[in-house]
Amino acid sequence: MARFADILVNLRGQELLGQWAVDAEASDLPELRSFAPGLRKDWNAVLAGLSLHWNSGPVEGHVNRIKMLKRQM
Repeated sequence: MARFADILVNLRGQELLGQWAVDAEASDLPELRSFAPGLRKDWNAVLAGLSLHWNSGPVEGHVNRIKMLKRQM
């Protein structure tokens, strides 16, 4: 789990995600074993999300603000 946190926080997916997924699939934890194959279904998107500095945070912030304004109306 700590390695995945390192991958997530430091955007080290390109170098560490492959081995982490192999280790997760061999894990004793059933939740972790079922999580790893789910990542492999859309591997390129997961790898990009855990490697690139680009994100949709600002856009999501605007969408959230617009939805809040609509609820207040």
